Amino acid sequence: MKKSTRTRLYALLAIAALMASVALAHGDKKHVVGTLEKINADSVLVKTAAGKSVEVKLMPTTIYVLHAGNEDRPAKLGELAVGDRVVIHATPKGETLEANEVKFSARTAAASAVKPKS
Repeated sequence: MKKSTRTRLYALLAIAALMASVALAHGDKKHVVGTLEKINADSVLVKTAAGKSVEVKLMPTTIYVLHAGNEDRPAKLGELAVGDRVVIHATPKGETLEANEVKFSARTAAASAVKPKS
């Protein structure tokens, strides 16, 4: 094999290995991305971009992270509000999803000011 062909082959193999490691990084975790519709003490309801409502159970071990500006900081369940944008990493348990981590950002003032058409 020529040196350039071998180099390309190694580069391709390295890229394939990287892609596989990224795909397996979360194992069996599911991502739920959308806007909070409802918040209960033990679950949240998320409206996805596809318009589907997904319920995710909140566990005592669930970690909450508030994204504000360019920073993430630890947060608490009480800081979540309907309308917040969320990215939830969850573990499927039978027919339910159990939240491992809830990352959220508060609704912006501009988004709050938009009024639906009558």
